[in-house]
Amino acid sequence: MGENQQRILQLLAEGKITVEEATRLLSLVGGESGETTGFVKTARSNAKYLYVKVEPKEGRETQQNPRVNVRVPVSLIRAGMKLTALIPPHVADDINKGMKDKGIGFDIRNLKDEYIEPLVEALHDTEIVVDTPDAGIKLYAE
Repeated sequence: MGENQQRILQLLAEGKITVEEATRLLSLVGGESGETTGFVKTARSNAKYLYVKVEPKEGRETQQNPRVNVRVPVSLIRAGMKLTALIPPHVADDINKGMKDKGIGFDIRNLKDEYIEPLVEALHDTEIVVDTPDAGIKLYAE
């Protein structure tokens, strides 16, 4: 076991970090000494779906404010990120303009293949909860 792995386990034993933090750190340093920890799974094997759930508040469910339960396979996100390289320049310009009109200042051409796994890992470690007057919104990956 490498020195960094031992230090992470020591921090966990001392209660200075949580099990989740230790797992994430161990997955980052897992191969440093040529060995694997055996119990740390990567985000690729853990996160299979991205969930988006909208739960209208009691009495607020309408056609304009419906209940939503979407499950997107993470493999589809990976494939979609790879497909952005195939978007013709004039179409990318149209997409960027549409996003800018909606207040999203992002260039679709900036999505790169190497961002896929960090994105999936970030999704796996993140739960976004938004509470609005009309609904509760939850985004997470499992």
